[in-house]
Amino acid sequence: MSDADAPDVLVLRRGTHGIPIEQYAAAIRDRLPDHTVALARTPAAEREAIRDATFVTGMTLEEELLERADELSAFACAYAGTGHLPLDELADRDVTVTNASGVHGPNIGEHVLGSILCFTRRFHVGARRQRRREWRHYKAHELQGSTVTVVGLGAIGQAVCERLEPFGVETIGVRYTPAKGGPTDEVIGFEGGAFDDALARTDYLVLACPLTETTHGLLDREAFVTIDPDAVVVNVARGPVIETDAVVEALRSNWIRGAALDVTDPEPLPEEHPLWTFENVQLTPHNAGHTPQYYDRLADIVAENVRRIDADGADADLENQVLP
Repeated sequence: MSDADAPDVLVLRRGTHGIPIEQYAAAIRDRLPDHTVALARTPAAEREAIRDATFVTGMTLEEELLERADELSAFACAYAGTGHLPLDELADRDVTVTNASGVHGPNIGEHVLGSILCFTRRFHVGARRQRRREWRHYKAHELQGSTVTVVGLGAIGQAVCERLEPFGVETIGVRYTPAKGGPTDEVIGFEGGAFDDALARTDYLVLACPLTETTHGLLDREAFVTIDPDAVVVNVARGPVIETDAVVEALRSNWIRGAALDVTDPEPLPEEHPLWTFENVQLTPHNAGHTPQYYDRLADIVAENVRRIDADGADADLENQVLP
């Protein structure tokens, strides 16, 4: 393929959430009708097309494929996280990298709200009694007046806070730099005793943070001992933010009221793992990010960045730029 034949945008073949990757390519074409958008549907097509491609987008970019990318100047990662990418090699090649931050806000925000409401009204108890055809009343809770702590105030954390606003709750936000403020009634950091103090007065703890050195194992045994025993933990971040043995012990010891876990450590969760057996645990298979609008939102970001590159070239300020 010559430079003249190279597409303006190359879409790699791996999809996500079970949605055909063709929909992603089609969404970009709809937004860039004056550009050529190619989909590399096979490994051989990827190896051939990436040689002359300057703008590539996909879920991942393997080092072997990157070695063939002679003209690559921008890679639009279709995930919010970029830790799986060969970032050092991309930096050495002066490749600009963007991510999909913001794409998951509405859907994961709704997932979190649904999880909280499920435990508030104890729908899981009602469902269990329905399966048994057992007409017997049970106690429920009210969300109004509760304290909800949201760890991570990025796009997902902000979406959670927006959806909580009509429910009359007190909110605490946790972020690395509390001075930046946020959409919560109170903003604290991870340092000192502020986080422990928040755990002690939290009814619903939402984990929506990236996995970093600070957040790895954030909820350990000491945290579960500290947290209010009537609290519910909702994890839509990454599995290792919670120490798995610690949450199992907390559930067995009634240190928490329950947990809604969309991510686990390990993942997938082994069939014999005890977390499957708790009636006060809601498990979903890393599914909070699923939305039929995933590719549409992602294509909006990609198309806008292509337009900025058209206008400003290498000096373009790109949306969601993470490298350099």
